Amino acid sequence: RADIVFWPVATDAKYKEIDAFPDNDIDVTLINGAVRNEAQERMARLLRRKSKMIIAHGICAQSGGVLALAGFHGRDALVRRAYLEVPSLESGALPRAETETGHGRLHLPKLRGHASPLNRIIPVDYYLPGCPPPPDLVKSVLFGALFGELPERGNVLADSVALCRSCPLLESKPDRIRLKRFRRLHEVRWDPERCFLDQELICLGPATRGGCGARCLSANMPCRGCFGPLDNVSDTGTKVVSMLAALLDETDTETLAVMAAEVPDPAGLFYRYTLAASLIKGE
Repeated sequence: RADIVFWPVATDAKYKEIDAFPDNDIDVTLINGAVRNEAQERMARLLRRKSKMIIAHGICAQSGGVLALAGFHGRDALVRRAYLEVPSLESGALPRAETETGHGRLHLPKLRGHASPLNRIIPVDYYLPGCPPPPDLVKSVLFGALFGELPERGNVLADSVALCRSCPLLESKPDRIRLKRFRRLHEVRWDPERCFLDQELICLGPATRGGCGARCLSANMPCRGCFGPLDNVSDTGTKVVSMLAALLDETDTETLAVMAAEVPDPAGLFYRYTLAASLIKGE
């Protein structure tokens, strides 16, 4: 029912072959990954021009993903870290924009100042979240596209309710959780049959979209938010802070300061997958 015309990890298609397609000739294109350099930006714009439908495939394309956390550091700092502080070559040399090789002149794509989600580069028709999206959801989306059964454009093709609704620990969640401190997983032998939040272990399930099949929770690990926020949430980190604040059982300023210190990397936790799509954008 369909021909695959471009799949870089599985076929030997060349970019120039895509450029030769008439505009809007490709029915559906799934693009994964955030846009971090000029070559990725050019490719995204080219595929948008050639495709009737673009699906942002995975949370990196939708919201920037883990790699967008590099936005907390400047571009020069990243290059120094990669090539000088932790050298990948014995020489520890910085990369050059142009290099003469035995096969001609090599032009490296320029690193952009920050990672961008796909919709800040090109118009996106649908979003398929996850790190990575689960196979059954990918199958459902592809069949929906094939038979014209997808919802209105602009939708996130996953649940419209929080992950807690499908959590295997839902029945153990009390009506009211009261947090007196935040614990880390290595500090406690937690009960695998009991809600993580009720054990003072941070779980982002209440602020994360469902549809992943609760794979992490089923493996006895708390949610870290790879399905992104629910509809109408403009900043995931702020939403998570608000969610946790609503569960606190403490009001004393000093106690709250101690609790905040118990979260060693709040930005890396609360914006783990969504920094590039946040209000601060990681710029």
